Parts: sequence; C-alpha cells; structure tokens
Amino acid sequence: MDLKEHRRAITAWTFYDWANSAFATTIMAAVLPVYFASVAGANLDGNLATVYWAYTTSISLLVAAVIGPILGAMADFRGSKKRYLTAFVFIGVAGTALLYFVRSGDWLMACLFFIFGELGFAGANVFYDSLLPHVAKPEEIDQVSTRGYAMGYLGGGLLLAVNLAMIMLAPEELTGFMTRLSFLSVAIWWLVFTIPLWRYVKEPPRRVLAGEAGFNPIQASFRRLGATFREITRYRQLFLFLIAFWLYNDGIGTIIKMATIYGDEIGIGQTTLIGTLLMVQFVGIPFAFLFGWMAKRIGTKRSIYLSLLVYSGIAIGGYFMTQEWQFWALGFAVATVQGGSQALSRSLFGRMVPRSKSAEFFGFFSVSEKFAGIIGPLVFGVVGQIMGNSRLSIVSLIVFFVVGALLLTRLDEQEGIRVAEAEESAILSAAMPAPAVLPTEGRS
Repeated sequence: MDLKEHRRAITAWTFYDWANSAFATTIMAAVLPVYFASVAGANLDGNLATVYWAYTTSISLLVAAVIGPILGAMADFRGSKKRYLTAFVFIGVAGTALLYFVRSGDWLMACLFFIFGELGFAGANVFYDSLLPHVAKPEEIDQVSTRGYAMGYLGGGLLLAVNLAMIMLAPEELTGFMTRLSFLSVAIWWLVFTIPLWRYVKEPPRRVLAGEAGFNPIQASFRRLGATFREITRYRQLFLFLIAFWLYNDGIGTIIKMATIYGDEIGIGQTTLIGTLLMVQFVGIPFAFLFGWMAKRIGTKRSIYLSLLVYSGIAIGGYFMTQEWQFWALGFAVATVQGGSQALSRSLFGRMVPRSKSAEFFGFFSVSEKFAGIIGPLVFGVVGQIMGNSRLSIVSLIVFFVVGALLLTRLDEQEGIRVAEAEESAILSAAMPAPAVLPTEGRS
C-alpha cells in the first residue's frame, strides 16, 4: 500500500466514527432518553422510566457481549471483518429507523427498537476496532485512534445540532414529529457515512492456521476461542488490562448513558440537558487530539490515569449537583477526558494483540466493554430503585475508576507488545494457504 492509499484508508476508517457517533449522541445520550422519559414512558410511575432505560441498556449490551468473541473469531477465520461489520450496521440502522414509529406510551416498543439499534452499534464496533491495527502503523496507532474519536465528536455533534434545531424551533404541535424524524436522520447518516470504509479500507489477509483446513467457520471460531482461553496465561498483560478496562470503563460508560436521564430526574431542564451534550461534542474534539499528543509526551498509561482522576471528580460532583450551571460544568469536564480515555484504551489494547487475531481479540475487548456497560447501568438502576432516587447511584461509580486505575499500575505494556509480536511471528510461520473451497470473503 502506497502512502496515498494508506492515508485514504485512515481517513475512511475514521469516518466510521463520524458515521456511528450520531447514534451515540442523538439516540444513546441526548434525544431518545428525554423522549423515552417524557413521551414513550409518560405513563410510568416515579423513576421507573430511568430504571427501565437502565435495564434496557444492560440487556442490549449483554447480547452483544455474548456473541462478540464468537463472531470475531469467525471473522478472522473467514477473512470477513468488513462483511460482519456490514451486517451489524444494517441491524443498527434498521432498529434506529424503527424508532420513528414510537409514540406516547410506547415504552416497550422503544425498548425493543433501541436494543436492536444498540446491538448493531456495539456489534459493528467489534469489527471496526479490529481493523485499527491493520490500518494504522504501530508508531501512529494512538494518534489514529484519537483522530477517530475526534471525528466522532464532530460528526455526532453536527447531526445532533441539526436535530436539536429541528426539535426546538418547531411549533409545539410538531415537536414529537421532529423528534421522531431525528431518529430517522441518524439511521440515514450512519448508513451513508459508512460508505468510505466499505470502499477504501481493505479486508486484512485471511490466514487459515495449521489444523484448520476443512473446518467450517463455526467449528474454527470455537476452536480458536478455546485455544485462546487455554493460552490466556501467555497474554497475562493483555488479560490484566482487560480487567482494569472492564472496571474503569464501567464508570465511563454509565456516565455517558445515564447522564441525561439522571439530570432529568433531579430537575435539570431539557434545554440544559441537551445543550450540555451538544457542547460536549465540540469541546471534546480538541481534547481528543490533546490526549493523542499527551500519549507521545507522558505515555499512554499516564494519560489514562489523568482521565480517571477527572472522572472521579465528576462522579463526586454529580452527587452534589442541584443547579443547571453545575450540569454545564460537569459536562465540560466530561468533554475533556471522554474521547481521550477511550481512544487511548483502544490503541493500548491494539498494540498488545496479534494482528492475525485482531477481530477475535477485539471481540474479547468488546466483551469487557459491554459487560462494563451491563453492570454499570444495572447497578445504577438497582440502587436507584432501592433508594427512590439516583444520587447514590452516580457517586458509587468512583469505585470503578479507583480500582481500575490501581490495576492499570500493574500493567507492563512493553511485555504485552513483545508477546503479541512473538505470537504474530508464530502465526505467520505456521499459516497455511486458504483452501479453494473457502475463498476469502469481504475483500474490497
């Protein structure tokens, strides 16, 4: 691949963050939670809308977590990372588009369609993330990952701004229609801006390992997963990072998903809720690039530590929040660390995986991420249901940041990189030509 093709592939890869971040902003964070609480769940008592939203998020992420590693190993075997990504994109786009039909009292319908949308979003990210070590060179992986998050902030923020203008400037009798139209716009945006990835990011080479000739994809995927589980002690540093990431991302994911509906519960106005989330999208752009720069200067791990310190302060501040200016201030704090913490976690993991098993290992990364998404909202919902409000739910998240950071201090990333490189060399030396009966799929 020449330099021009390399740069074009990186740009196309980052554009998928631009594409799917519209789901993260309009559907997950800003418009749908408010619409769910005030319209779809208008007939629910007390804080049940918040509770049901938390449970719905947990269910969708559980499904994605269970199937992620299996499909990841299958995609590695078949050479079909892009094809699997495409399937999940279509699932997510369809679920998102169907939200257009949700009206007053249709909370169950909203939950079901959101589960499909979230499943597509989470599932596609497994294969999108797995392409990172193939698109970016090792020395540029931090910067490419943070660039992707910056593009996501910009793309998600632009569409959110358009959607908010549609909703807030519409006559009162058309507010509901414009809100539902914004859901449809996300589906179209997501689909259209995935096209550059389909066109310009090449499918990584398929490698059939020794002993896999004649296996069907399901057999091969379970065989690979079984081998990885048996050999997990060879990836001690990678496994340690997964546990640390599972813990601290639990808090990050819960803050992202529950901030708007939590603010609505404690009386923060809708203009402030949505306006703050819009601010986060644009403030987050320079800070995502800043974390890429910081990773070069002080190291990836230290940059993540800094973000977790800020998140701990956010969790404490959320407990005491009573006024709208405080929501704005905490939103600004989130914007400074959200993209950087997640982008550097993705790139750090990407450096410690064998490239020939990238989809399989990013499937495990996805499990770690999704189980974080399951436990956090679940605990948030349970504590909120028991206590009758969610203030203790938000402050409890500090435990995940502190314990995750402590585990991260024990990580030797250079040892993890060395093991991954040795494993990749062994895979290349043992790789067999793909049999004629199973041609490589999904190549661009």
